Amino acid sequence: MDIKQIFSRDPEEKPLDVIKDDGGFTSIFRRIAVVGDSLASGELESMDAGCPRGYHDIFDISWGQYLARMSGTTVYNFTRGGMTASEYCNTFADAMGYWDKAKAAQAYIIALGCNDLDGLGQAVGSVGDINEDLHRNADTFAGHFAKVIQHYKEIQPDAVFFLVTMPGEDENCPQEIRARHDAHRQLMLDMAEHFTNTYVIDLREYGPVHDALFRKLFWTGGHLNSAGYYLVAKMIGSYIDYIVRHNMEKFNQSGFIGTPWKYCE
Repeated sequence: MDIKQIFSRDPEEKPLDVIKDDGGFTSIFRRIAVVGDSLASGELESMDAGCPRGYHDIFDISWGQYLARMSGTTVYNFTRGGMTASEYCNTFADAMGYWDKAKAAQAYIIALGCNDLDGLGQAVGSVGDINEDLHRNADTFAGHFAKVIQHYKEIQPDAVFFLVTMPGEDENCPQEIRARHDAHRQLMLDMAEHFTNTYVIDLREYGPVHDALFRKLFWTGGHLNSAGYYLVAKMIGSYIDYIVRHNMEKFNQSGFIGTPWKYCE
């Protein structure tokens, strides 16, 4: 057995060159929490003649739960359609008990930004909006997004964070939207530099473009369909596997996250 075939450190390998059906090394995290909006909630749209359009969060088909079944780990949906980072911090997480230490996870996957930037028109901001006292962060998307990370770091100091960028758009997407999403991607990269144990799942750079063909296959209405959420689960799991394989030494104590123990030589 050639161990190099498993623990690839090929500098030419891109994050989604290897697609894992079982999530690969995502399984080293036994409890994962997903913080996100409709596209993290398994939201489906319904529409019948003469009836208003319906929106339904169906966690069972969310990419988080597909990932849970693939990898054999527990995944919490700390999500809801329409969610923003500001609402999550100000009311939603507290009302739902998502700050409860009993629900602390070893890893957090955070996929927020669409409703903040495109819906509310909130300023993107920068890591300069982050204060050591999370309650003094600036009132920008960056300030609220960072507050999510900061709060969970207080609950689980050794947790690992994976920040998800927005997918790429085709040339038909208005330039102002593409610019906002590019700024969001840069902010995620800057956040990963700012915070410890934080990585970027850069679907904007390495995932498929959401063009007409992608939407025909994997969207129904304005949201992903079941096949789309399943595909995202495979991409998220494969991307985390890539990150772990290329940084093995940084994950060698992952099993201790949430315990009082460490291995210190």
